[in-house]
Amino acid sequence: MRSKLVKDLVVPLSEYATISQDASLLDAILALEKAQAQFNRSPYTHRAVLVYNETGNIVGKLSQIDIIRGLEPKYEEVGDLKHRSFSAFSPAFFKAMYDHLKPWEKPLRDLCKTTASRKVKEVMHMPTKDEYVEADATLDEAIHRLILGSHQSLIVTRGEEIVGILRLTDVFQEITNVAKTCGIEP
Repeated sequence: MRSKLVKDLVVPLSEYATISQDASLLDAILALEKAQAQFNRSPYTHRAVLVYNETGNIVGKLSQIDIIRGLEPKYEEVGDLKHRSFSAFSPAFFKAMYDHLKPWEKPLRDLCKTTASRKVKEVMHMPTKDEYVEADATLDEAIHRLILGSHQSLIVTRGEEIVGILRLTDVFQEITNVAKTCGIEP
């Protein structure tokens, strides 16, 4: 993988869904849907929308899980779910938390109101330093960041400029393509 660079697998910013931080969740859903329909470079569709501010700079990401979480405000009672792991908790803990919060009780029509009124900036993910990678970095370095951070994608930069996204799905496809050509008999 050392010969491969991030820029060899990057999805350019021009091919990725973007949305204003002041847009509604409904606008974000529609932008993601449109980008998924237009993206034919890979069998894997986009799973997130990049968020820009009033000056056009990318300031965040809005994933499918961010959108779903943002539709149920009761999850805010739990705290910062984006940086908390619940992997060590038992099924009984999850059941007790569910019984306490009682999420998703509202009828679907209320959900529709939420998508139209809730703003992207209220639920978007603001990437940390480890979610950025230089276009000229090796794929090895990017894989290391994806694994250690459990990220679905990395924001690709060239200097200070954001040029695209490196998606875990594309990295996985590259790795499996290489693995299949190794010539090792099962």
